[in-house]
Amino acid sequence: MAESEAKVAMIVAMDENGVIGREGALPWRLSSDLKLFKRLTMGKPLIMGRKTFQSIGKALEGRDNIVITRNKTFASEGVDVAQSPKAALWLARGFARARGASEIMVIGGADIFEAFLPHTSRIYLTRVHAHLTGDTYFPALPPEEWRTTLSEHYGAGARDDYAFTFTILDRVET
Repeated sequence: MAESEAKVAMIVAMDENGVIGREGALPWRLSSDLKLFKRLTMGKPLIMGRKTFQSIGKALEGRDNIVITRNKTFASEGVDVAQSPKAALWLARGFARARGASEIMVIGGADIFEAFLPHTSRIYLTRVHAHLTGDTYFPALPPEEWRTTLSEHYGAGARDDYAFTFTILDRVET
């Protein structure tokens, strides 16, 4: 697979106000969304910030885990460390080539989403149908730059605190 073939994609869950986190954790429990996350990221390189990695607590199996941090002493089993978004993307492209992966998945947090948004061609968006309190937000998406290519609704249930809509957004070609 050619280096340029691996596309940068984001996968994010947010509430109706763009909240993606509260005190270093997700402010909801959505088992169905976690299953979507696993299915969509398996076998692909993941790029995340240190705080996101620490909120997960371990490297995610079956995926290349790349953590961006300025902390030169940070290390964790199953993780490759990058000092910058550019270095993380370079690592991820190599992993994508080795795995034959078509996408590099950016999984958060807010600063990482902001840094990679200009390079992103697809967003896997879970819109949680709730207005929650949080301290971390996803950057605003100019609607004219994105088109919805899939939308699926999921109801609240025994293992899902809230109803949500899973949407795929693709960048509009200019």
